[in-house]
Amino acid sequence: MSAPIDAVHVRELFAEPARIAPSDFLRREVSSRMHERLELVKIAPLRVLDAGCGPGADLAQLHKDYPAAQIIGLDAAQAMVQAARAPASKLSGLNQFLSKLLPSKTGVDLLCGDLGDLPLAASSVDLIWSNLALHWHAQPDRVFAEWRRALRLDGLLMFSCFGPDTFRELRDAFAEADLHPHSLPFVDMHDFGDMLVEAGFSTPVLDMEIITVTYDTADKLLQDVRAFGGNPLATRRRGLMGKAAWARMLAALEKQRRADGKLSLSFEVLYGHAFRPAPRVTRNGEAIIRFDLPRKPK
Repeated sequence: MSAPIDAVHVRELFAEPARIAPSDFLRREVSSRMHERLELVKIAPLRVLDAGCGPGADLAQLHKDYPAAQIIGLDAAQAMVQAARAPASKLSGLNQFLSKLLPSKTGVDLLCGDLGDLPLAASSVDLIWSNLALHWHAQPDRVFAEWRRALRLDGLLMFSCFGPDTFRELRDAFAEADLHPHSLPFVDMHDFGDMLVEAGFSTPVLDMEIITVTYDTADKLLQDVRAFGGNPLATRRRGLMGKAAWARMLAALEKQRRADGKLSLSFEVLYGHAFRPAPRVTRNGEAIIRFDLPRKPK
């Protein structure tokens, strides 16, 4: 379930917040739809982790939703953590006021770290929120296991990420140019569900929708694709594509224009949430541990 993602290259791609900023319109839209789902879950977390916080746009909303909680923003790119300090600092006045009234730690703290190796203690977080970040990690199964470790009992995980139909128009166009991979092989929703169960989450709920963005020109479409992170695969083509191959790709893209003259780009957005369940115990308080014996070969 792992893609050959170059983690160092991912950090390099996100090392320039200004280059990523033009794609933030979709993150804000997906964040809004995630919040609509979160409002249906009645929780009062004391510690919230924004895993893959980017430049920190979601921190203010999480702080508004849970003013009595400590909000932790974490990102693998140090430049993004630095960019998130500005929105975090705007909340400092309210943080100081609340800290005098509430016994628990409040406010926003920022950390740089890997989603699959959190710099947090076990059972230390009540809510993990992750908006369009998971698909950049090479081992989502490892990330789920780490997120479960960090969650307290009955803690909630809520995330969004891209699914397999994302950039399908661009993949089809590049297929006319060469055989190299030009975008991630995004993980299927059902595979994520299996990973969540395997990691020990209970009652995972996943759904998806297709969001279509339209463009007047191929150049603007390609600019947004680069702003979304580009191609972080270790197996990506090295060096520039030849002029003839690039012309074939553009021609294939132009053939996809809709009846209204627009070019479209699809984003399959997956939404998921799950809880860390309390361990099952017997009447005597003994934990029940399941062991699966290996199957005998037929």
